[in-house]
Amino acid sequence: MHELFATQAILDQAIKQAAEATGARITDLHLVLGEISSYAEDSIQFYWDEISRGTIAAGAKLHFRHLDAELQCMACFTKYHPSEGEILCPNCGSTGARIVAGEDFYLESIDIE
Repeated sequence: MHELFATQAILDQAIKQAAEATGARITDLHLVLGEISSYAEDSIQFYWDEISRGTIAAGAKLHFRHLDAELQCMACFTKYHPSEGEILCPNCGSTGARIVAGEDFYLESIDIE
């Protein structure tokens, strides 16, 4: 359900950007979705189809660019990509890590006519 609110925010932002650029219709949205984001692409698409009806974004195609996850070990500060959900540092074996990238979900750009 949290996808609904996030998708609504994306729609609002896209409509605002289109209005500023004096666009009559939004044709494509380019979104970034992190590997370990709590958002699901199919849910975003479902909500998009519902809430964009009757707006200048109706029928716009969503394009997802997937962003890999990156963690940083809090013991040795090595940055690494977690493999298959494993968070052990490949350098020192520590389990303490902070997320550097991969939780993202945002509007990168829009195409308008």
